[in-house]
Amino acid sequence: MGCYPVFCRKKNSRSQVVQLDQDIPIAGNVKIYSSKELRKATGNFCPGSKLGQGSFGRVYLGKLNNGEKVAIKVLSSESRQGTKEFLNELSVISNITHHNLVKLHGCCIDGGQKMLVYNYVENNSLAQTLFGNSRSGIRFDWRTRVEICVGVADGLTYLHEEVRPPIVHRDIKASNILLDRNLRPKIADFGLAKFFPGNMTHISTRVAGTLGYLAPEYAIRGQLTKKADVYSFGVLLLEIVSGRCHTDPTLPLDEQFLLEKVWTLSESDDLESIIDGTMERDFDTEEARRLLKIGLLCTQDSPKIRPSMSMVAKMLKGECDVSEKIMRPSLITDVMDLKVRTVEPIQFSLSPSMSPALSSSLVSTLALAGSTVVESR
Repeated sequence: MGCYPVFCRKKNSRSQVVQLDQDIPIAGNVKIYSSKELRKATGNFCPGSKLGQGSFGRVYLGKLNNGEKVAIKVLSSESRQGTKEFLNELSVISNITHHNLVKLHGCCIDGGQKMLVYNYVENNSLAQTLFGNSRSGIRFDWRTRVEICVGVADGLTYLHEEVRPPIVHRDIKASNILLDRNLRPKIADFGLAKFFPGNMTHISTRVAGTLGYLAPEYAIRGQLTKKADVYSFGVLLLEIVSGRCHTDPTLPLDEQFLLEKVWTLSESDDLESIIDGTMERDFDTEEARRLLKIGLLCTQDSPKIRPSMSMVAKMLKGECDVSEKIMRPSLITDVMDLKVRTVEPIQFSLSPSMSPALSSSLVSTLALAGSTVVESR
């Protein structure tokens, strides 16, 4: 991927560069917008144009001079990871194109402010539309849910097996799956993504991701492989079929963690009871059971026995059988002694000496909030 240092701005050129206090490499095919242009597009970032807020900033709806609608991600100036996140997202997605990935239009680096400009995806995130947001007015019927699962699997297969070097997303979750006007999924937020050299079995790295979606070998030992994304996808798959978030601290303790609940129901051959009741039996029971089993396969304790994303996609499409040899998956209670740091300057230490109820409460509160975490070393 060709990059060059940023020194000055040339107006009306796709290869514009920006005067900065320090040299920052920008991928050569990224369009540079001025902050004036983006302020105008969003009505000076008025609250009415705000689409949402994540760990590293806010997202606004903008309308460019040519009438095109875009989503503008404004990185928080308070985040210590802001510049790194920004540059990482640029380098990862500037040269990749797939119908199940968000499309980057360009960026803005002006006066210390950093922004990313994406194509506008009409129906917001899966987290906001599926999990109890009645204001969305969207009904997720069974076929729509299956197509969303297949689309996300196809997008991850592309990142893992078609991009060179392969890319591990590291933060697959419902809030990072956007839906277009036809409810087709788009994987978003590549700020934590990593290139994965093909000759390596794993990368040892600081843990970054969201509690509840983190694969245990990665959360505990910092060992990152493509199978970490597979695990996260498995949790997401269970959420889509059940219609509930991976963690719900309002439920009794033994009901709070979706993965653990699905495993318990699988052992008692009662998977039907976890399928989202809002569909009112408007679904294929056997297909729903099969998708839940695929979710359990993706979250197996050993990454070696989790399927690849291309195999997951084939199973979802009914092109190959789902293995009946499903062992106990890796559960969130297995990593309750993990020391984590949220993106806010608050330290949490989840240690074995805590009471199970207190540990569970802390973990589920963080997980429900979608906290991005890194391991304290």
